[in-house]
Amino acid sequence: MSHPPTLRATRVLPADAAGIAEAARVLVSGGLVALPTETVYGLACDATDPRAVASLYAAKGRPSFNPLIAHIPDVAAARRVGELAPAAAALAALFWPGPLTLVVPAIADATCDLARAGLGSVALRVPAHPVAQAVLRAAGRPIAAPSANRSGHVSPTSAAHVLADLDGRIDLILDAGPCAVGVESTILDCTGATPVLLRPGGLPREEIEAALGATLASHASSVEAAGSEAAPLAPGMLASHYAPSVPVRLDAHELTPGEALLTFAGARPPGTSAASLVRDLSPAGDLVEAAARLFALLRELDGSGASAIAVVPLPRHGLGEAIADRLRRAAAPRPA
Repeated sequence: MSHPPTLRATRVLPADAAGIAEAARVLVSGGLVALPTETVYGLACDATDPRAVASLYAAKGRPSFNPLIAHIPDVAAARRVGELAPAAAALAALFWPGPLTLVVPAIADATCDLARAGLGSVALRVPAHPVAQAVLRAAGRPIAAPSANRSGHVSPTSAAHVLADLDGRIDLILDAGPCAVGVESTILDCTGATPVLLRPGGLPREEIEAALGATLASHASSVEAAGSEAAPLAPGMLASHYAPSVPVRLDAHELTPGEALLTFAGARPPGTSAASLVRDLSPAGDLVEAAARLFALLRELDGSGASAIAVVPLPRHGLGEAIADRLRRAAAPRPA
């Protein structure tokens, strides 16, 4: 039996020194905090904590594990999380803090796999809002913060918008009044030789092009040139994700000798006793726990020497839909 998102007593606090300190405390302890940025209110959690990230997905009702933007207070903090090539460093120097997100190669273990959706890249932003800055400095770690609304709803630009969508689903809302920009950040892919525009947003394309002295390629044109599987990767976009090196077999009702088993809620299909390794996403049937453990267990099973990974049938509601989506991608045939 899976559990619904944890019911939480949502508090609304003013964004004063006491509120900022409490927000940082909640984040470090694995909680969920809505905080203002100059774009929209973000739903924040510790980007190093897979359980906190899974709880964030559950609170939003997010349909898939999209990579999340990691918010940091400055360029020095960004360099501890991702690798800034010269173009990315130049853009950061010009436009951070501000409504610009840079997708760069991730530094191992600086953020958890779930926050990056299993990717080798990480999306980084330095917000300009003084309250967000203060919380980030007090927390002292990268903070994942997609928009603080239920998935598919209008992005929130006030604490009242957040409360209407997420009351009972998050721990705390810091109220600092309305946001100034009101649209999400511009996202650039800086993992290749030249930056690519993935999502237009609060920083106009023209300002970026003027700084670069060149016309930005867009996500659509890069996909047309390279094919959809080579598309740049960013929050909210279809992407290839971590795939094991051995085949993944879904909805397995029995095991073949030599396979490893990824199971759920204690399920033990026929043949389990001969499995090379057995790992349970959540013995208690908790989909939040299952989401938090998914990428780590896939990697462990992949490295076990098994000939394949068999996955038992999983629930498809709540976070089960996102888990199923990631596993479907992991099981997809590799390009020839």
